[in-house]
Amino acid sequence: MEGFIQLWQSTGLSNFQMGQVLMMGVGFLLIFLAIRKGFEPLLLLPIGFGAVLSNIPVAGIAEEGGLLSYLYYGIKAGIFPLLIFMGVGAMTDFGPMLANPKTLLLGAAAQFGIFGTLFGALALNFVPGLNFTFKDAAAIAIIGGADGPTAIYVASKLAPELLGAIAVAAYSYMALVPLIQPPIMRALTTPEERLIEMAQLRIVSRKEKIIFPVVLLILTALLLPSAAPLIGMFCLGNLMRECGVVERLSKTAQNELINIVTIFLGLSVGSKLSAGQFLRAETLGILVLGAIAFSFGTAAGVLMAKLMNRFSENKVNPLIGAAGVSAVPMSARVANKVGQESNPYNFLLMHAMGPNVAGVIGSAVAAGVLLALVQ
Repeated sequence: MEGFIQLWQSTGLSNFQMGQVLMMGVGFLLIFLAIRKGFEPLLLLPIGFGAVLSNIPVAGIAEEGGLLSYLYYGIKAGIFPLLIFMGVGAMTDFGPMLANPKTLLLGAAAQFGIFGTLFGALALNFVPGLNFTFKDAAAIAIIGGADGPTAIYVASKLAPELLGAIAVAAYSYMALVPLIQPPIMRALTTPEERLIEMAQLRIVSRKEKIIFPVVLLILTALLLPSAAPLIGMFCLGNLMRECGVVERLSKTAQNELINIVTIFLGLSVGSKLSAGQFLRAETLGILVLGAIAFSFGTAAGVLMAKLMNRFSENKVNPLIGAAGVSAVPMSARVANKVGQESNPYNFLLMHAMGPNVAGVIGSAVAAGVLLALVQ
């Protein structure tokens, strides 16, 4: 009888708690969204599976000494986000941005959501049950840039206890770009503005593309060293892509390396979706603030484009301002799609890639500013 009791106590059925069941449900929901809806499947699938694994009682896979606890070291040390940034750099073409440099302003404007959310997170401290420190608020604010690796990197440095909620919020809103952005874009633009056609971009030389990441790194080192890890790895990946002499390394960074790291990063983030860490009032506040931040960033990019048109003879279609958030290339595709709803012959994709790429740089710079403020 005693042996039977011990056997029963070692089963999951006897150890399951309601919070664990709920969080496993969240994990399966993420898996469903990844498979059925195609929402950021490369990350939501491993994140969801990691959430399921971390909430299995007795297994200890996410506890000290478990597999996921060792994988999480890659996030805690900032390794995984930086390696992903290198891969993103290797896949990025700066040509559209260099061909139309003023799109940098659109990428910069879209970061308004980050700094607006910083104050919003601090304001939530007036709500009973919520208590965000300045570090917490800074980590939450970066969600507004719609840049998953940057959000994870900043959260791991400033608020590791909020990492699970911040990562899920960041990648969820990135996945929901086709649903969130179009209504905001239509509300802030007139039918005439959506019809604006933009001139074909000039061809950017290989020399320009090689020089740019080097100049960007030097400027970062001189002006904002706290952003150097993110910008530096991004520039390394891009230089490998453009220099033409390390094609094998470039392809590895774009494919095998980033794929392996994405699996590890997703599982590690999922390991932080345990019931004890996720089921708190702060999590709901983070999810709400993330939606507001992303919406503000989208609106700011569109409004900046409208402002630029008042002072420029060469008009830009305000829709491309929404691509200033860092959801590459999804937000650029959304801008192109909304534009073609008004004019089927208006192709905005390459024009939208300019602010889209600028947004990646902008979110990394914003992360550097936030890290510098709290150090």
